[in-house]
Amino acid sequence: MSSPTSMPSRHAAAAEAFVAPPALPDADDRTRDRVLSAVLENGPVSAAELGDLLGFTPAAVRRHLDHLERSGVIEVKRVAKAGSGAGRPARRYVLSSQGQSTLGDDYLNIASSALRRLQELAGEGAVREYAEERFSDMERRYAPEVEAAGDDITARAMALSKALSRDRFVASAHSIEAKAPLPAALSSVQLCQGHCPIQRLAAEFPVFCDTETKVFSRLVGVDVRRLSTLAQGGHVCTTHIPTGRPAATSSPDVAEQSGDPYQESNNQQERP
Repeated sequence: MSSPTSMPSRHAAAAEAFVAPPALPDADDRTRDRVLSAVLENGPVSAAELGDLLGFTPAAVRRHLDHLERSGVIEVKRVAKAGSGAGRPARRYVLSSQGQSTLGDDYLNIASSALRRLQELAGEGAVREYAEERFSDMERRYAPEVEAAGDDITARAMALSKALSRDRFVASAHSIEAKAPLPAALSSVQLCQGHCPIQRLAAEFPVFCDTETKVFSRLVGVDVRRLSTLAQGGHVCTTHIPTGRPAATSSPDVAEQSGDPYQESNNQQERP
């Protein structure tokens, strides 16, 4: 029979041999990831709207929003409600520049340095040529999907949005129908991109945004206009696609030279 003094030592040995199972991810961390994703996909978005989307109480969603704001990955934008008069602007949450950076802009410092050197050695035309080459691959991949949507501009814009989302641009497209007394020609689709993997690069070289806009125009078949870009301080990249106008009969470059307002360069757009 074992002596009483031997019992503690056996228990101690068993305790030392016991290996705790790996800790599960913190529930708060998982919830904050959901809140962050919802802000990315729906921003600018209010706390109340996030609560409805995610099924959280107002107190719970605000607690997570406060944490994300303190961490610097989201920020508050004051947005006036349409038709609300002179009331106080509503608080809307969007990803901050830091939040955008966490979603995938690795090696942009190297790329920026390389492009500056290319510009020094070969001029601005070389940078534009590089941007056109980069986006030609996007145009080639997206063209079959957009063409499959038929001739309807709205359907083509929706197909473009789906293709962009697959490439992690977090895109959405909203149809805006002009109602009387406004002419039907003012109907449009607002194409939004919540994430840009080359945001900081495009801020230094606006030709990337310009080139992407021209690709969108060729894909949907109508001249489009960039209303805002993440690179120039917008909440999202927003492209105005008129659906009540006839399809473009000339290339975007020709339209731009003729002074078409729908081909205004990104670096001439005002910040939202």
